[in-house]
Amino acid sequence: GARTALYNWLVAKKGQLDSPSSNAGFILRVEDTDLARSTKESEESVLNDLRWLGLLWDEGPSNKIDFSGVGPYRQSERGNIYIQAAQKLLDEGKAYRCFCTNEELEEMKAQQEAAGLPTRYDGRWRDAPEEEVNKMLDQGTPYTVRFKVPENTRVVIDDVVRGTVSWDADATVGDYILLRSNGVPVYFDDALMGITTVVRAEEHLTNTVRQALVLDALNAPRPKYAHCSLILGEDKQKLSKRHGATSCNQFKLDGFLPDAMINYLALLGWNDGTDNEIFTRDELVDAFDLTRVVKSPSVFDMEKLKWVNSQ
Repeated sequence: GARTALYNWLVAKKGQLDSPSSNAGFILRVEDTDLARSTKESEESVLNDLRWLGLLWDEGPSNKIDFSGVGPYRQSERGNIYIQAAQKLLDEGKAYRCFCTNEELEEMKAQQEAAGLPTRYDGRWRDAPEEEVNKMLDQGTPYTVRFKVPENTRVVIDDVVRGTVSWDADATVGDYILLRSNGVPVYFDDALMGITTVVRAEEHLTNTVRQALVLDALNAPRPKYAHCSLILGEDKQKLSKRHGATSCNQFKLDGFLPDAMINYLALLGWNDGTDNEIFTRDELVDAFDLTRVVKSPSVFDMEKLKWVNSQ
């Protein structure tokens, strides 16, 4: 997450440097809709890591009153916005209510797995008669709101890092959930927040399919996407706690300097076309370009980080 934040920060700072009169900014948004895992403590831990790295945001969650017109920045605080968007899609026939119980969904999944089929929602409420839907509503039956993926739709994005990427939308995501039965959303509203560039890990590519479909359905502009490759441990497996320190706080406690972390993280998947390996922050901002971020995974080398830290 720290490298992703850094790349977003560098893009924003370069935009501010190149176009001082623009609205370029590093926007910090908190995806806190996983009610079981999202806590004030976990949020503050992330914010403290960013502060230690010096990746200070231009807009984001705070205790101050938001005058920007695009907040609030916690997803859980934007419920009314999502409900209005979902209702608009319902009214236009681009979404529908699904009254399936968790048990029904689990049975559906088990049957598909047993048959060797991809697991996805089978669309049983997609074209349900209005009378049946109204009956369930009158009974107060809980429901989710699902996006109605148009038939034979391909989603195509021009990814800054990966080039042109396309998917068969129905085969990839099926009719996915927009609003859970408790009203909690499962996507961020990039357009209303004025987001123009999204840099994130390649594992979020299928999320991009969902978000692109919603934005298109709402006739809203898509941001520019850049999906960066994963960071691997020296065993070529996805970096995790088993490889040692992975949290910024642990690196801080181990004596690493924030400037060294910034320098090293920037080089995990990017270079400026020279042999230079030591950069100041200003030099990084001036040199950074998303088009030089590579597709291939990067290996986290602790010895290399120690060397950068000693410079």
